[in-house]
Amino acid sequence: MATWQQFVASGIFLGVIILLMTEWIHLVIAAFMGAMLLVFLNVLTLGEAIGYIGKSYGTLALFFGVMVLVRAFEPTKVFDYLAVQIVLLGKGKGRNLLLGVVGITAPICAVLPNATTVMLLAPLLPPIAQDIGVDFVPLLILMVFIANSAGLLTIVGDPATYIVGDAINLSFTDYLVRLSFGGAVAVTTVVVMLPFLFPTIWRKQLTNLDTLPHPKINHPRVLLVGIVIVIFVLTMFVVGESLPQKISPAAVALMGAALALFLSHHSGIDNVNNILRDVDWGTLIFFMSIFVLIGGLEKTGVISGLSGILSVILGKNILLGAVVLIFFVGLISSVIPNIPLVVAMVPLIKQYVVNVGLAPAEVLQPGFEGQFPDVVLPLFYAMMYGATLGGNGTLVGASSNIVAAGIAEQHGRRITFQTFLRYGIPVMLAQLVVITVYMVIRFFLF
Repeated sequence: MATWQQFVASGIFLGVIILLMTEWIHLVIAAFMGAMLLVFLNVLTLGEAIGYIGKSYGTLALFFGVMVLVRAFEPTKVFDYLAVQIVLLGKGKGRNLLLGVVGITAPICAVLPNATTVMLLAPLLPPIAQDIGVDFVPLLILMVFIANSAGLLTIVGDPATYIVGDAINLSFTDYLVRLSFGGAVAVTTVVVMLPFLFPTIWRKQLTNLDTLPHPKINHPRVLLVGIVIVIFVLTMFVVGESLPQKISPAAVALMGAALALFLSHHSGIDNVNNILRDVDWGTLIFFMSIFVLIGGLEKTGVISGLSGILSVILGKNILLGAVVLIFFVGLISSVIPNIPLVVAMVPLIKQYVVNVGLAPAEVLQPGFEGQFPDVVLPLFYAMMYGATLGGNGTLVGASSNIVAAGIAEQHGRRITFQTFLRYGIPVMLAQLVVITVYMVIRFFLF
């Protein structure tokens, strides 16, 4: 039987989603008010709310560190300079620009978290769009689609794939063999849709490249040291957690931010107050509020209840279960961040496969290091695909989406919920259908 707390947590969460969709109030205010209502109505204590934020400290620290790192080097005008070079390389053609966004974003997102990649690359897009004479909002949305999709290329590309893969003891190599091609399929789906998603930009042609501005690099010596810092940060992102003394991406990002602040202050190109003032605090507060809202659903058992209902209707039909999971998880993760969703669903799917006799009870033991039966693995693969691709559906579906929205606001534009939805729903549905066909062929027919 549902408790009053479940009704309150669900009602507040749905209310926040409605406010985001209708844009009656700013998305940060909507999420912040919803989180505070949970505390005010004692669904969560303030300590519990802070605890749920604390569980995601790594995400917040990563975002803050990269924001500071990127902002610290703005006085060098490196982003404006690179933007012009990219336009020249693409010969002023909008089609080449769209394909260039795909070509730059996809390989980086295979090894770095997608939201981190968006924070690093998105500042290039507004000046590029200005040079060609197009709106930069569709370019940001495209970058988000590719970042989320390319997260499926490796097991470390997206937090959801890593969480599920770790739960079933899937190695990096096994992931490459079994699942990486699905990530390539997801990216290709977006590429095929480019002329229909962004027809204006696709047909755009800048006839006179000589009219482009020619910004010069400021403070080249400082920038050179900054490039060393960025290379250090990117390298540690890739290898830090495989070192004997593990270094998390969050710690790397914060160290990079500290070095960038020191360099900016010591060289005199900017001061600490200016850099910290320009950090996108609204995006950070939005994420903290979302963590609290999801915490309310988790504490009251709403998420586990939904997952439990799904487990009951699957039976022993793994093919049906995989198809249902792709769309169920995909649609749910378009409005609920995929990390808490997969964290809640992994143990429930484990319990389900044990209950119906498809896996031994040993898989439920903490620290189980054996292999799961091949017959049940498609259920977990479906969760990976659905949770990652579902994030392309709405503005709040993935962390990279919110990061892109914050960057757009910093450049004087808003990515509205309806605007993102207009692009996101066709892309998400197309990807879920294509990846379902791929899974059926890959894991059930052959």
